[in-house]
Amino acid sequence: MSYPVGQVAGFAGVTVRTLHHYDEIGLLAPSERSRAGHRRYSEADLDRLQQILFYRELGFPLEEVRTLLDDPATDPREHLRRQHEVLVARIERLRKMADAVEHAMEAQKMGIQLTPEERFEVFGDKDPGQYAEEAEERWGGTAEYAESQRRAAGYGKEDWKRLQAEVDDWSARYAALVASGAPATGEDAMGLAEEHRAHISRWFYACPYAMHVCLGDMYVADERFKAFYDSMGEGVAEHLRDAIHANAARHGG
Repeated sequence: MSYPVGQVAGFAGVTVRTLHHYDEIGLLAPSERSRAGHRRYSEADLDRLQQILFYRELGFPLEEVRTLLDDPATDPREHLRRQHEVLVARIERLRKMADAVEHAMEAQKMGIQLTPEERFEVFGDKDPGQYAEEAEERWGGTAEYAESQRRAAGYGKEDWKRLQAEVDDWSARYAALVASGAPATGEDAMGLAEEHRAHISRWFYACPYAMHVCLGDMYVADERFKAFYDSMGEGVAEHLRDAIHANAARHGG
């Protein structure tokens, strides 16, 4: 079975002019001609065209493609293996680029207007926009979310450094408290829970006790938040939730 040049161009997503050019330079000469002299392509021709387009997509010049395809010592399976390896490497590179762009967009949603160097300096290996999209989905229509966005948009490098320093200091003290075996209902734990609530209110939005209790519950119910707090030490997420509840209760929240 053979196919006319227009149909092949449609199959391959190239122009008829491109196929004519491949024929003229000896890269892809159709195996047949119609009685009127029109090009007709066999199944083998289509296989070769697929190989050509693979290499072209990878950036190989036409002369090198022709050399690769016409070398009798080359195993066709080796062609496919090589193409697969290059494509996998390219996909991984593009994935990393896409992740970087996505993180940049998420950081912008949070109002973090920092250069890449400043973000690495302030946040280290943490991703400041990790939960930005989900936060917008959950709370995008709330006054608290709007206030958080408004405040964050005005923060500069030094503001984010102070904020992160507070987080790091609090995290170290709370992890040490849990490791010491102190109860979540104790004065020390409730005091750190109050610091946690005050930090949110100071930097992002007013966080009354009822809202803080909801956040505490989410830190355990949501696996990602639980993993974040438990990375500070075993059982930190549940301990913090209980401390938040106890602190709210003593304040009548």
